[in-house]
Amino acid sequence: MANVTVIGAQWGDEGKGKIIDWLCNRADMVVRFQGGNNAGHTIVVGNQTYKLSLLPSGVVQGKRSIIGNGVVVDPWSLLEEIARVGQAGLRITPDILVLAENAVLVLPLHRELDAMREEAASQKLGTTKRGIGPAYEDKVGRRALRAIDLTDLGALPAKLERLLAHHNVLRRGFGQKEVNAGALLKSLSEIAPKIVPFIGSSWRELHAARTAGKRVLFEGAQAVLLDIDHGTYPFVTSSNTVAGQAAAGAGIGPREIGTVLGIVKSYTTRVGEGPFPTELKDAIGEKLGERGREFGTVTGRKRRCGWFDTVLVRQTVITGGVDGIALTKLDVLDGFDEIKVCTGYNLDGKMLDHLPAGANAQARLTPVYETLEGWKESTHGARSWAELPANAIKYVRRVEELVRAPVALLSTSPDRDDTIMVRDPFI
Repeated sequence: MANVTVIGAQWGDEGKGKIIDWLCNRADMVVRFQGGNNAGHTIVVGNQTYKLSLLPSGVVQGKRSIIGNGVVVDPWSLLEEIARVGQAGLRITPDILVLAENAVLVLPLHRELDAMREEAASQKLGTTKRGIGPAYEDKVGRRALRAIDLTDLGALPAKLERLLAHHNVLRRGFGQKEVNAGALLKSLSEIAPKIVPFIGSSWRELHAARTAGKRVLFEGAQAVLLDIDHGTYPFVTSSNTVAGQAAAGAGIGPREIGTVLGIVKSYTTRVGEGPFPTELKDAIGEKLGERGREFGTVTGRKRRCGWFDTVLVRQTVITGGVDGIALTKLDVLDGFDEIKVCTGYNLDGKMLDHLPAGANAQARLTPVYETLEGWKESTHGARSWAELPANAIKYVRRVEELVRAPVALLSTSPDRDDTIMVRDPFI
């Protein structure tokens, strides 16, 4: 069995949705293994655009899709998303979608706490205020509600009592009203019949797939630089985003995650706060943002843009366990006279070949650039090496050398078919 795990290898928004959708043609099952509805994947098929947050990208092609136990799930948002894609012609049924029984639920109190903290903080983290962090906190604190709890409503009052004993203390500290246990129980009781049909066992599904020799595609959200351990802390998400999380977040052994494909843009972007060594606050940065349509799928926030940072990607290749990369949005670089890539950092006069862990040091980094010759020809929509300008090929090869990982796929537009396969990830 040849499985593939797809992760972002920058700060997210690298185009994972399209690549995962493209790979779905050759997979039997797609599994989302971490994060929540704070991340989004955009998939363009012909004239139709799908924006997914909780639903695995496999649903677009009707593939068996699993929301793994490593995901925190807002059940109301999940139903809204199912209804939204339904209006676009995708009918999501329990034959297609499985929600892991041990996945933690995101409740309204999590969203409210997330917003209260962000608004009160002197140093903003740029949270999406979707309640993801507080839900993961409750998971670790062993007081969270899980999907399986919706199948036993009689046991919910005692579980809510334990949960609210923690949250109401926090709410009083923020000067907010306590959560009404009865109202929350009523809301959960009303939504349970709509969610329960989707609940199943992730690990059992995957064991059956393995036994049957099926190909599984593991879908990561966000990216390695937002990993709670390996990212630019504290400006990170609340889960592990590296490939190793696919095993724990889905219920499989580590050897079953297969080939790891890291998705990277041909330049660099970031949403929200935090260090960004190659950020361009000039006309070039604006041009990259306009041509790349750089606005967040979930939040709509404008993304910060800069030149490709090979130091960061070389590091995420190591920490993320990446075997090969998919280079997206190559066409956005069309028409530049010259293109720069960051090959190192200057920190107070000292040269570095890695990103330091300290936030203060990260904020003081000055990028060291190598300048490459650009190309005037269009790469938009190219589907073979023969259609690429010579300088575009040179750019791709130089990126491979600097990040020390081979390019497996090239994407030249948001459309599914505008993809060049260099190396087959499933082999």
